[in-house]
Amino acid sequence: MTRGGLPKRQRLIGLWLLLSGISLLGGAIFAAWLDAKLAPTGVTRIALWLGSFSGGATIFLVGLVLERMLFTPLRHLQVQLARLVATPDARDEHPPEGWLKGLGPDLRRVRESWREDRNRLATAHADGARSAARIRQELETLLQVLETPLLLCDHHRRLMLFNQAAEDFFAGNTGLGLGKRLEALLPVASLQQVLSQLPHDGSPRELLAPCDNRWLKVILRRVPGSDGETLLTFSDATASWSSEMGVRAELAAMLTPLRQHTASLTSAADALIQLRDQNDASTSALRQRFERVIHEEGITLGDNVAKIGQLLDDMQHQGERLTPMWSNDFWQALDERLDPEHRLITPVGMPAWFKGDAPALIALFDSLVKHLNTHLPDNGFEGEICLGNKRVYLDLIWRGKAIPEHELAEWRQQPLTSLPLTPSVADVMRQHASDIWSLADEDGVHSRLRLPLPAMERVGAPRETAPPRPEFHDFGIADLPPPDEALASRTLRSLEIVAFDTETTGLELRRGDTVISLGACRVVNARLLASEVFDQKVDPQRPIPPASTAIHGITDADVLGAPPLDIVLTRFRDYVGEAVLLAHNAAFDLLAISHKGVAFDIPIIDTLLISRALDEALDGHDLDSLAQRYDLAFPPGTRHTALGDARVTAELWLALLPRLEARGVDTLEQLLALQANAFDRQDASA
Repeated sequence: MTRGGLPKRQRLIGLWLLLSGISLLGGAIFAAWLDAKLAPTGVTRIALWLGSFSGGATIFLVGLVLERMLFTPLRHLQVQLARLVATPDARDEHPPEGWLKGLGPDLRRVRESWREDRNRLATAHADGARSAARIRQELETLLQVLETPLLLCDHHRRLMLFNQAAEDFFAGNTGLGLGKRLEALLPVASLQQVLSQLPHDGSPRELLAPCDNRWLKVILRRVPGSDGETLLTFSDATASWSSEMGVRAELAAMLTPLRQHTASLTSAADALIQLRDQNDASTSALRQRFERVIHEEGITLGDNVAKIGQLLDDMQHQGERLTPMWSNDFWQALDERLDPEHRLITPVGMPAWFKGDAPALIALFDSLVKHLNTHLPDNGFEGEICLGNKRVYLDLIWRGKAIPEHELAEWRQQPLTSLPLTPSVADVMRQHASDIWSLADEDGVHSRLRLPLPAMERVGAPRETAPPRPEFHDFGIADLPPPDEALASRTLRSLEIVAFDTETTGLELRRGDTVISLGACRVVNARLLASEVFDQKVDPQRPIPPASTAIHGITDADVLGAPPLDIVLTRFRDYVGEAVLLAHNAAFDLLAISHKGVAFDIPIIDTLLISRALDEALDGHDLDSLAQRYDLAFPPGTRHTALGDARVTAELWLALLPRLEARGVDTLEQLLALQANAFDRQDASA
């Protein structure tokens, strides 16, 4: 028997068959002995043997009836009750049957009343919180369109809110996430001191912090009237500091020798003027020396002035108005400017990054097409990016002849009235240190306008715009226990949890099989954060067996170029931070990531052991069976993927949570003790 529950089905069947077998065997022995002693014949002998087997047969038949009419219905009832506790709106797959069939109307009534009460409560809550929901929607919309990266943290420096701009600004940084400590994102020694000294009236304080090979300018403000909550906004100060320490520093350094050369030139000129009326031999030699000094200083002064001019040009080219642009995005924006209703520009060739002032360049090409409308076609162009050594060439191509140079010279003087201060075309060219010319292609059919622009070392297309994520804030994080509270005494709902799963080359981890995919997601404040995920392929540095590929679908080509396991585990450890790990059959996944040079010395929760501890009498504690039991679904194509299995494991944890609380298992310490009692060494075999 289990503790306070049904006996395990295998044990019950085994006991039933054992008793039936013993009874039948004993009856057979007893019948044989009586048959030998009494030597009955005819009907008496048949009755003797039937009577001897009647006890075993009765036990077998009674057990069969009990299993079908009582024990199986009880197990189905247990499954249904477990599902209702975890998910009150779950479907009803096991109505009472057998001898429990009479409970059907009562159980149905209890379930319907429960759902009606929940619906009434939800309706009342929705009616009362409609205004708050509208404010929340407006806040989320504002967060998504705001271009300034911002974070909001509580008095324990845990992130409660961040926006899309912050997610883009810190792309790839595992320290960004709801509930994570600010120190994981900005490991700056002076950060805590600045936070502790912020004025309570909301006055800003500034901090310069290094982060991912950048210098960030951080503006911190205490939220007035709050419980120590702090708002942080960010900007990249690397470019301005590079300018200050680069071109500007060189300009400042050149001022001193420039003044020296100017003073020498002035002194020599004054002395030469004084010797102008003297014609003796000594004066003539001195005059020649002064003339030589004036000549040398003049050359040096000219060289320095040229260098200063070059530095000024560099400053202009490095200005904030010249920003990275993806060529396909530029062609699309120009196309919309030229003719919003028709597609005039067709990008050809390989797209690339370049640096420029997008509004100025669009206005420039718009002016060019309108000014040269007699030379350019009205049926469209091709746009192409050609790569040079340090420049890229923005080419507008058409079928026809090249533009005469005098037409381009006239156009360069045209003002661009759509831009601030109405600069001329030549001013915009000067801003980009460029010029424009027209040339005929070698095919003799096409011609092009070519504009050289600064190149970018950046490669690859820009990241696709992600759909609006469902979670950018959780103000309930401020109500969680302090991060320094003993982890063992933390309530289960207050735990930060990282659910993870691995896919491997095989199951023999102790004989060379290794990880090829690692996926994880986070649960904060008993809420699954579907967008804050970790999903990384791993180079196993060995072939993937076809039998394993048939299960998870990962081939050698899929992991080609992926980082090795030690690098992936280092990133994963940063992603986990101070969270508790969660897995299904955690012994296997923990073995897969252990002894790789990265320590995971943190508690781990195992949903397999929890399910076994809660429902020892039930069969089927694998992930598929539990997903079906608790009405959880794998999205198409996600089963046997690391991230897909990790997400369902997290959902399973949230389904098990109310059942644990109903049994008084409220803290991590109690949970670890519960699952330790259900541990079986065969779970860790690999």
